[in-house]
Amino acid sequence: MDDVTIYHNPACGTSRNTLGLIRNAGIAPRVIEYLETPPDRATLLSLIAAMQVPVRDVVRAKERLYTELGLADADDEALVAAMLAHPVLINRPIVVTALGTRLCRPSEAVLDILPRPQRGAFSKEDGEPVVDAAGNRIG
Repeated sequence: MDDVTIYHNPACGTSRNTLGLIRNAGIAPRVIEYLETPPDRATLLSLIAAMQVPVRDVVRAKERLYTELGLADADDEALVAAMLAHPVLINRPIVVTALGTRLCRPSEAVLDILPRPQRGAFSKEDGEPVVDAAGNRIG
């Protein structure tokens, strides 16, 4: 039940905060640094289907490459091909648990799919409190 996987970018604050929340629940997740080990086509499509979101929601539109490749009007097939060719275009972090698969933006969205409660207080890197000392979500 505690099997948790995070598609993680250690350079991303949201991804680091999400990983911190997973660990704050006492879970040692499988961490896939997707820029080093990108998902294959079947895995990417499976993640998108499990999240039940449009393909476009999984594309990181803030990346310079998004504009350079002219993806604003691209169809789903072109977006998937672009993410496979350029994993930096995959929005992050994506977390997979027995309770669901979610793009965890904001990072506290992970709390809805973790199989264990938080074990104590947690604040984001910017100091914003997310979980109180009793392990309860703030806000």
